[in-house]
Amino acid sequence: MNIPAIEDTEQDPSRQELLSFHVGLQEYSIDIISVREIRSWTEATPLPHAPPYVRGVINLRGTVLPIIDLAKRLAIPAGEKTDRNVIVVVQSGDNTVGLLVDAVSDIFTVSDSELQAPPDMSSDGSLKCVRALTIYEDRMLRVLDLAAVLPQPDSEAA
Repeated sequence: MNIPAIEDTEQDPSRQELLSFHVGLQEYSIDIISVREIRSWTEATPLPHAPPYVRGVINLRGTVLPIIDLAKRLAIPAGEKTDRNVIVVVQSGDNTVGLLVDAVSDIFTVSDSELQAPPDMSSDGSLKCVRALTIYEDRMLRVLDLAAVLPQPDSEAA
């Protein structure tokens, strides 16, 4: 019996599916396992004393969901706000948040051997949000480290 290639990919721990999206003029990706849903942009209710990259919160089926403006979080110029802007709802550990991105691009599969560590080029090393780089269809994509991108409840309170 022949098993389709997609099932082989799902069972092979050395391969992972990534969701790619645009933030400004740059393209990033995250592990699809952390994605809970993709939804259209909904205006967020601002919260006082929130970090500048937190747009506010939205009601997601009875749950208060913080929305992070990924362009502000990564300190890159934001693209124009259009009807293609979406919220990618992600979960990392106990954190569930929405990431505001300009547009979702692709879902693709890579092997661990196709992921390369980024060069250490930061002057202070305080925020290393990119865990890997990969090439997909002649585009270099950054794979985000969600744990570094998402605000940590303990550190925000300190």
